[in-house]
Amino acid sequence: MKGAPQGRSQEMQRTMIDAEEIAAEVERYPLTGRFLMGRLRHAIREQERALLESLVTETAYVEAGTTVLRRGELVSRSTILIDGYMMRTGTDGSRRFILGLQVPGDFVDLHGFALRRLDHDLVSAGPVKVGYVPHDRLTEVVANEPHLARILWFATLLDAAIHREWIMKLEQLTAARRVAHVFAELWYRLDQVGLGRTDSVRTPLIQADLADMCGTTAIHMNRALAQLRKEGIGELRRGTLYVQDRQQLEEFATFDPSYLYGRGQLAIEGSLEQPGGK
Repeated sequence: MKGAPQGRSQEMQRTMIDAEEIAAEVERYPLTGRFLMGRLRHAIREQERALLESLVTETAYVEAGTTVLRRGELVSRSTILIDGYMMRTGTDGSRRFILGLQVPGDFVDLHGFALRRLDHDLVSAGPVKVGYVPHDRLTEVVANEPHLARILWFATLLDAAIHREWIMKLEQLTAARRVAHVFAELWYRLDQVGLGRTDSVRTPLIQADLADMCGTTAIHMNRALAQLRKEGIGELRRGTLYVQDRQQLEEFATFDPSYLYGRGQLAIEGSLEQPGGK
């Protein structure tokens, strides 16, 4: 790009290379190729990647707004999200709360393997494609593939790290900054799996969803989004947040992606088996 700063140009070039690598990986492993991409995918050995792909015994397309798994249901398989978005939701009386948002490549209920029942619902946000892994196959992995089992454990702990960040930001930030943080995080996570866009974050979410994520009302969320638009940070149109300056969005949201274990202080650059976790 003519006139672009050298650092920005190098970052764009690196992103393009990453996207090519991710596309090649997804072509080889269309069901699980985005799993832990941008985080710990590099530590999954080639035979483990093939095994992981083979664990998915069934795929399904799910319509928007479908409760894929209800709170308290006995779980006999875990679900990997192949395309689309899913939400973790809970209720308090008549009030719904969105407790987490999952993107392609996420195992959305891997912790159900240990818990057997979830304490929340899993709901599709827009149409999705999912893959199912029977728990008896995961039992074999735990017994025979300790390194891959540790990788899967890492994935569940990553979900916990994201939940902690959401809790902290819910306490720290105003509604406008909270929703900005939701979009900044989502943008970063989509980048990690090769689905990020250059100037926007596309989602099937509506204002009511964002309000339920940020612990506020639809009226207050409307005001928060109006503030983002007024300050030139971003404009939401039909679920897509259009952004002119991504850095401005992240600074407004006080977004630090370290907790996502991609790049930065918490990144695992080598193998899980290396001393010190470097």
